Amino acid sequence: MTTPIYIGYYFTIKPLQPATEILIAELGYAGFESFVETEKGMEAFIQKEEWNKSILDDIHILSSEEFEITYTTEEIEQVNWNKEWEKNFTPIMVDNMCSVRAPFHEKPDVAYDIVIEPKMSFGTGHHETTHMMIQHLLKHDVEGKKVLDMGCGTGILAILAEMKGAKPIDAIDIDNWCYLNTIENVERNNCKHITAYEGESSLLVDKQYDVVIANINRNILLKDISVYAATLTDGGSLFLSGFYKEDLEMITKECATYNLMFQECYERNNWIAACYKLK
Repeated sequence: MTTPIYIGYYFTIKPLQPATEILIAELGYAGFESFVETEKGMEAFIQKEEWNKSILDDIHILSSEEFEITYTTEEIEQVNWNKEWEKNFTPIMVDNMCSVRAPFHEKPDVAYDIVIEPKMSFGTGHHETTHMMIQHLLKHDVEGKKVLDMGCGTGILAILAEMKGAKPIDAIDIDNWCYLNTIENVERNNCKHITAYEGESSLLVDKQYDVVIANINRNILLKDISVYAATLTDGGSLFLSGFYKEDLEMITKECATYNLMFQECYERNNWIAACYKLK
């Protein structure tokens, strides 16, 4: 199989938020596959065969006067992303109950030990949103419940749900890297009840879940809350993250439109992970 050539874009962004979130969303719609947030901005990658010289013409935030965004670009061969990741990845612990680590880390004595190799996917557990969503799952009973992990990234949340007794579980991501990586991590953790899909909310037609987890970004959440609500069983729970504290009122108002009532939330470095229940 031919190794794909990638085009890498390296963005410097001032101020970082919410510009980074918006830029990732717009680039995702334009065909960029994977993103890495950095201290000064973010990096974005797209396969050369999917790239064209006008790829950024419809990225509206680049012309916004609210933010200063500059970038450089280069053509890169596919690299060993696992090796790059291993250089900086350290295992994490959430509430002394759940660890997220790589295969080369020592196995800790915890109730839930998740082993992943994320490649270019999101969701190592280090980001505030993933960390808080893990906290929600640790706190809530999902035994025997049907679960959806929307925007699954590395599959961490789906894997934890199965470890806590949920089944069956659907894990969906629009990013091909995330879809493939979820399949790998599901197998790595010996999960038997998770099915991964590549796609978006259109896959949810006629689906029903007791619990929906969606860790994406504000704009996509606002667009798809109605879809999530339609899939939930009576009394079902919806966990949302990927947005900031200042967006909570907006998200909660949209949820209420579909009889999803706010229950509680975690806050971490201005990021929010909120729980809603269908009344």
